[in-house]
Amino acid sequence: MSKPTLLILAAGLGSRYGSLKQIEPIGPHGEAIIDYSVYDAIKAGFGKVVFVIKKDIEIDFKESLLARFQDKVETGYVFQELDMLPGGYELPPNRVKPWGTAHAIMVSEKAVTTPFAAINADDYYGYEAFSEMHSFLQMGDTSKEYCMIGYRLDNTLSDHGTVSRGVCSIDREGFLISVSELTKIKREKGKIFHYENGEPGELSGGATVSMNMWGFGTSVFGHIRQRFSSFLDLNIKDPRAEFYIPSLVDQLIRDGEIRVRVLDCNSTWFGITYKEDREAARNSIIEKIRNGEYPENLWK
Repeated sequence: MSKPTLLILAAGLGSRYGSLKQIEPIGPHGEAIIDYSVYDAIKAGFGKVVFVIKKDIEIDFKESLLARFQDKVETGYVFQELDMLPGGYELPPNRVKPWGTAHAIMVSEKAVTTPFAAINADDYYGYEAFSEMHSFLQMGDTSKEYCMIGYRLDNTLSDHGTVSRGVCSIDREGFLISVSELTKIKREKGKIFHYENGEPGELSGGATVSMNMWGFGTSVFGHIRQRFSSFLDLNIKDPRAEFYIPSLVDQLIRDGEIRVRVLDCNSTWFGITYKEDREAARNSIIEKIRNGEYPENLWK
């Protein structure tokens, strides 16, 4: 049986962070969050790691990151560029934002040939999450049943600004009913609010959210190609519109084309959305090293 692949989405602009946060060092020997994700994935049993990057970071990516572990696991990378559109569509002249995370998966189709997990480059998920994901991808029927790792909303917020989260509804059997991508979420006076169109809405801290750790079979590529064309028909002229994975999954569930199992996981999550988040992430890694979860020098 082929080992699953880890697909790391690393082509985001990082505009809020102000630099190339995908390779921002947080470990004691210059390790980035990506390093810890790859380390955990190898330990869990993943057989290949594929990165989605922008062409203009290729040299930095290869020299600063890929060289660290390419002798530890099979690796590859693909580019996500704005002009990677289906036939019949032209890139609008005012488009500067990437087309979104589902589009990032779509461009990786030739490099990903096994069931796979898709994650954000700048999010830390923890070994347990990779272990649970690996077990599902190895043992489950991924032709029509996918999965996601769920986290509590109140454990995923930043103290330094708003965040976007996919807020989930789950049935009694543990399958996803729906996922709604909400933006501008923040904690205020002990409560959590989101501000869609400027209007506040309160959220429960115990709500299950997607942190974009998804498990898919290769059947998802056909779904994405079809849905991306429909997305472009409606949104190609909107320079801010993005084709998100949660939106894609939500549509497929509603149309009865797939089921998505929500995997319970006790791993801690953290990420770097703003520059101020870096110190907290570094402290978390140092604590995990002290507890024996990681060696001090990850790739030595």
